[in-house]
Amino acid sequence: MKINLTSFSQAEKLAVVTMLIAIPLFGVSSSMAPIPLLLFLLLCVIAPFFPQWGFYLPIISKSITGSKAVALTFDDGPSEKSTPVLLDLLKQYGYKATFFVIGEKAKKHPALMARIIEEGHSIGNHSWKHDSLLMLKSKNYLRQDIRKTQDILQNYGVRPLVFRPPAGATNPRLKNILRNEGLQTVTFSCRPLDYGNKNIINLAVRIISKLKPGNIILLHDIAPENREQMKLWEQEITILFSDLQQSSHKVRPLHTLIGFPVMKTIQ
Repeated sequence: MKINLTSFSQAEKLAVVTMLIAIPLFGVSSSMAPIPLLLFLLLCVIAPFFPQWGFYLPIISKSITGSKAVALTFDDGPSEKSTPVLLDLLKQYGYKATFFVIGEKAKKHPALMARIIEEGHSIGNHSWKHDSLLMLKSKNYLRQDIRKTQDILQNYGVRPLVFRPPAGATNPRLKNILRNEGLQTVTFSCRPLDYGNKNIINLAVRIISKLKPGNIILLHDIAPENREQMKLWEQEITILFSDLQQSSHKVRPLHTLIGFPVMKTIQ
C-alpha cells in the first residue's frame, strides 16, 4: 500500500490548471491573468506549513489501511535522559512505537539506539540536525542531510523507509530525493503542541481529548529543562499510556496504519 512517488503532485497538477486558466484570461484582460498565478504562488508559500497536506509530495499523516488503531511516534531523540524513561514505560504497557531520530544524536548514543531496536521499536529518519530551515536549503544539501542520516542508521543494522521532515515542512525538491532514497514522508494527525516538551502540563488530556481512530500521535523524545519538569513529563506519559489502555483506542505499531514496513533490517 506504499504511496506511488512517481505520480504527479498536487502542486504539479495545479500548476498546469493555473496556466490553462491564466492563458485564456490574458486574452480577455491582461490585468486579470496574473490573479490565478498569484494564488498559485501563495499556495506554494503556505503549503509547507501544513504537515498533513501533500501539496508537493504524497504525505501519510493517519491510517491509510483502514485500521482504527492509533500509533505512537517520538521525534528528536535519542536522549540519554528521556529515551530510557520512554522505553521503560513502553515495555510496561506493551506498546511498540516509532522513534523518528536525529542522525547526529543517533551517532552519539549507540547504546540507546541498540536498545530501541532490540526492544522491538522502529526507527524513522528525522534529518541530521533538525534544522528548522532545512527545506530552504539547496537540493544537494537536503539530499546529503537525509543520506547522511540513513548511512548512520545503517550502522545499527536498520534502513528506515519513512522520513519525517523537521516541523513537518516540505518543499518541491523533497519528492525526488526521497524517491531515490526509498523513503516515504510520514507526518502526524494528533499532536499536543508540546513544543519539544516545553509545554507538558495536561499533556495526556490534550492528546486523549482530540484523539481519533487512525491517528498518528506526535510526541517528543527530549528531556525537559529541569528535574521537576522531567518528573511531570514522566507522569504525563504514564497517564497517557494508562488512559490509552483503558480507552477504546488500540495502540498498534505504525506499520499497521501505513501498510508497509517502517524500516528494513540489514544483515
